[in-house]
Amino acid sequence: MKIQVLGPLSAEVNGGSIVPTAGKPRQILALLALYPGRVIPVPTLMEEIWGTGLPPSALTTLQTYILQLRRRLGTAMGPGAPSGAKDVLATRHGGYLLQIEPGSVDVHEYEGLVAKGQRAVEAGEDQQAAGLLRTALALWQGPALVDVRVGPILEIEVMRLEESRLVTVERRIDADLRLGRHTELIVELAELIARHPQHEGLHSQAMVALYRSGRQATALDVYRRLRTRLIDDLGVEPSPQLQRLHRAMLMVDPALDMASGPRRSSTFDLYAA
Repeated sequence: MKIQVLGPLSAEVNGGSIVPTAGKPRQILALLALYPGRVIPVPTLMEEIWGTGLPPSALTTLQTYILQLRRRLGTAMGPGAPSGAKDVLATRHGGYLLQIEPGSVDVHEYEGLVAKGQRAVEAGEDQQAAGLLRTALALWQGPALVDVRVGPILEIEVMRLEESRLVTVERRIDADLRLGRHTELIVELAELIARHPQHEGLHSQAMVALYRSGRQATALDVYRRLRTRLIDDLGVEPSPQLQRLHRAMLMVDPALDMASGPRRSSTFDLYAA
């Protein structure tokens, strides 16, 4: 079985899809797929599907959804499969689980690559780190579970995954900046700060990429626009780190130069206190 949740939900067995068209069974499959080999309690599954307003027939209806999923799974597996659908989508005391290898789900492959990439960052292996993090991000085919109606449980999971994706993008860009790829990053960072107009880390990366590309005035304008937005929208000034970065650019601080500056794990922390 191969399952993808980093984008539209996809689950294939022997080349055939087992993803149901109905919304609630899709939610169940998505939640089980996020935790392969782990029992998801019945109350958790029911909360995901119905929230706090459980219908009187909730348990019976949930069992029907599980049966529908097993039928699709059994059809895809075929009659000659060594283990039946009940062994893969298994019942355990108080819940259900998908008995598949974690590596069968793209999110677990993604998280493994991110962990390796972070270890490479910590070891100072920027080339390797950038490659691993770029490979991890390439697994994403769109927003997580973009075609699944999410309830309260999956909503938290989607938020966690999207935040992880953004942090991984930042780490990969930091590694690329340390490798001198500032000019190549300008377009990507322009798009990112447009999508995340209050994100100081991405703005600091955009400022550094522009500055190192000989575009000091544009880098300073990025700061000016962010500061105006933060004051107008939130009534706050940029963080001390970003203010120090701004002053350093005004003074043409040699620490901003890629060759002479101190090696830090994060561009945003270049001028941390």
